[in-house]
Amino acid sequence: MKIELAENYGFCFGVKRAIKIAEENTNAATYGPLIHNSKEIARLDKDFKVGLVDDFRSFKKGEKAIVRTHGIVKEELAELHKRGIDVVDATCPFVTKPQEIAQEMSEAGYDVLIFGDEAHPEIRGVKSYAADGAKVITDASELENLKLKEHIALIAQTTRKVEDYMAIANYLIPRHKEVRVFNTICNATFENQDAVRKIAKGADVMIVIGGKNSSNTKQLFNIAQENCNDSYHIEDETEIEEFWFKNKNFCGISAGASTPDWIIQNVVNSIKKSVNQV
Repeated sequence: MKIELAENYGFCFGVKRAIKIAEENTNAATYGPLIHNSKEIARLDKDFKVGLVDDFRSFKKGEKAIVRTHGIVKEELAELHKRGIDVVDATCPFVTKPQEIAQEMSEAGYDVLIFGDEAHPEIRGVKSYAADGAKVITDASELENLKLKEHIALIAQTTRKVEDYMAIANYLIPRHKEVRVFNTICNATFENQDAVRKIAKGADVMIVIGGKNSSNTKQLFNIAQENCNDSYHIEDETEIEEFWFKNKNFCGISAGASTPDWIIQNVVNSIKKSVNQV
């Protein structure tokens, strides 16, 4: 069986940057998971003494708090500074941008509309920067019953599918006087999604590696499923089943932006072993 990795996969610029920041700030703690990969978070704790704190109020004056790649709520960031916490900001620059747009557009009187998952930390953070609040939707169908101003600023979660974002923009543009559409989907998302689509079309089994709570990995898995019926989302090699590869000729592999190379290599090695045993 042929085993091939997608042209683009794994750690993105923002995650690489955050990991480097964490490794350079030993004996600290991240506020919320730095990235959506529990295995990499455990490695940072073990090798670099970078722990994890779920409640920002747990930090004490003088302690070091690393802000996660997804960013945090504006008021919580201000509170950390106010309480004398040593804040190290590892927010991905691609996430900082929609935060700035939300604040600027809200202050200018626009209705801020965000395409994304309201429960996701990135969106909670972006929403908090809209002075007059923001509305969050997950699908174009939700727009029918939504009351919006004539002037709208549209922002997307950085890891969303561009096709879904365009559907929302296309619905809004003919119905409102002004729609400012900001392309806040990051380049790595475009590249990884295009790559998984391309490889999945030729594969008869697809493996997508990444955290089960990782938004961008879920998007990759959805695209893989659309193009290859036998697609599987796993976090690491322990979830692999040998029967997945029985009578298969081509296994494609992709990985989310928070998936480290060492996990990807473990999966590749495990698949090779499983193929030999089928």
